[in-house]
Amino acid sequence: MIVGDNMKKIIYFIAIIGIVLDQITKFFVNKFLIDLELIPHFFHLTYVENTGGAWGILDNNTFILICISVVTLLIINRYVNSDVKLTKLSSVSYGLLIGGIFGNLFDRIFRGYVVDFFNFNIWGYSFPVFNVADCLIVIGVIIMFIEVIGDFYENRGRSK
Repeated sequence: MIVGDNMKKIIYFIAIIGIVLDQITKFFVNKFLIDLELIPHFFHLTYVENTGGAWGILDNNTFILICISVVTLLIINRYVNSDVKLTKLSSVSYGLLIGGIFGNLFDRIFRGYVVDFFNFNIWGYSFPVFNVADCLIVIGVIIMFIEVIGDFYENRGRSK
């Protein structure tokens, strides 16, 4: 475990890179894209204005989604800036989460909706359209889950 400002710098560096990448892709999608089929019957880039959360949850409740995002960012920031010992893996996870949450929060505040564009059709199921920020959040949660499971098994082995 590593403690200190270096891990915090890594977290915020990853977050900033994620935010910039997310906003650049959304800018170009917003300016130039309507619908582009890249892999027939499987993958499109499709411009969507999403006023809800994942799978349309809380559709047209932008204020609630903004509040949830701000509270989540404050909780993560407080945790990261506490005296907790952070691993490299958890630092990457928190950086991705902050970047993804902030990317979508920025859209909600300044556009009133989130720009989504990755559109997959998997075995006839039209998966909800998503964006780079959503990818960052999902990858961050997966990394966090892997670390929690790893810690669980590591600690379980020590207690025997």
